[in-house]
Amino acid sequence: MKTSTFSPALGLILIGFGVITLVPVIVALLDHDYPSILPFCVASLVSIALGLFGQRKSNKHQDLDRIKRSEVLFLVTLTWLSTAAVAAIPYLFYGLSPLDAYFESISGITTTGATILQDFSLYPKAFFFWRSLTQWLGGMGIIVLFVAILPQFAVAGRQIFFAEAPGPTEEKITPRIAHTAKALWLVYVFLTMFEIALLDFTGMPIFDAVCNGLTTMAAGGFSPHPLSIMGYENSTATWIISAFMFLAGSNFALQYRFIVQLKPQSLFKSEEFRLYATIILLLSISLTGILFFAQHIPVADSIRDSVFQIISIITTTGFSSADFALWLVPAQALLLIVMFAGGCAGSAGGGIKIVRILFMGKYLWREIVQALHPKAIIPVKIDKKSVPNTIQHQMLSFLLFYILLLAISAIMVTMIEGNLAIGFVGAAATIGNIGPGFGEIGPMGTFGSLAIPSKIIFIVNMVAGRLELIPFLVMLHPDFWKE
Repeated sequence: MKTSTFSPALGLILIGFGVITLVPVIVALLDHDYPSILPFCVASLVSIALGLFGQRKSNKHQDLDRIKRSEVLFLVTLTWLSTAAVAAIPYLFYGLSPLDAYFESISGITTTGATILQDFSLYPKAFFFWRSLTQWLGGMGIIVLFVAILPQFAVAGRQIFFAEAPGPTEEKITPRIAHTAKALWLVYVFLTMFEIALLDFTGMPIFDAVCNGLTTMAAGGFSPHPLSIMGYENSTATWIISAFMFLAGSNFALQYRFIVQLKPQSLFKSEEFRLYATIILLLSISLTGILFFAQHIPVADSIRDSVFQIISIITTTGFSSADFALWLVPAQALLLIVMFAGGCAGSAGGGIKIVRILFMGKYLWREIVQALHPKAIIPVKIDKKSVPNTIQHQMLSFLLFYILLLAISAIMVTMIEGNLAIGFVGAAATIGNIGPGFGEIGPMGTFGSLAIPSKIIFIVNMVAGRLELIPFLVMLHPDFWKE
């Protein structure tokens, strides 16, 4: 592996990220919060300095065009780790310890939404805006952003784009990958602005509308309100956020074809999207029944909170319209089930992804049929197309690694914390980039009281989950480090 090949690319990204880091300064100036200017200026200078240092060895961007797959995977992983480190710098100025600052930063940039904050009143608007902005950048993908705006990634952009893009398949909506990245960001920005306008129209304070809009489309869940969406007591806003969380968990490429190319059939012909919508509908109905008949919550509130929480968890957003830690065990069990689903491939959502669940269902059905008819040749098809063996192996490997990492991290945290609920639910919530779990780390709880080793394990989970395991795990192989 040659650092001279990927370090210029990482340098470009850090320079661009350093410029973006100055955006909260505008919020600080508007809020007359002048002490908050320094943290973001320092972070910006550090990021730009590191970026220039990374580019010092190469004046030729053709080195980037010859980048190998192992170097691409390392570049993607290093990009997320280094941008999170830069994003953590402002938090240090607000009294967070280095580990807590990095935890909050990783949670934001991976769109997990697990927070270590305990008293929201201690922090200014620039602080909360930065949390939301990091999630918004991470929702579509930091590298996807720079592939879209930097011409230096014209050739190597394809490898880099698909190494970061969530989902098991490579899907382009335009011939050139840079144009695809721009198209996805176009949809992302449009939906974000549209949601902010609607939330402002409902009476939500404009600052809160902006922050919640950024984190909704990122499927992130960081809200400036300590009680999340429940704290606004705004039923209309709750329904609006439900709708946009649903879109955030849908494939953005299909939404581009729907919104821009005016091809609605592309969305509804997708088996993954139909299964995604069906799961949400059926589980929302089931949860509504439990809340209304067993917990005696008014029917309107039962419907609203059921739809909201099912969408929030399945898309791994992590917003809360109610303290579901107080719900009955059957209701919590339904939420636990959807924790393992995740959004669609190519969405901002984390988790296993609906397309892999769809594949597993068809794969297992094929095995059952072939047990009865050993000579039958039955291809696994999704959207009437056979899934190649290489993709099948990738999906099976992902599921195996997902379960393995979940089990190992859950056992380790359980032993550290002496609490099975924190260990198992916390592992599921962090590796799936969901955020809140139940109990102490529930929707109104915090990860701040956990032991240092537990926080480190959950940081690893969040990064591995956002990178969909493989780019993270291949670094464990000795061949990865050979030049």
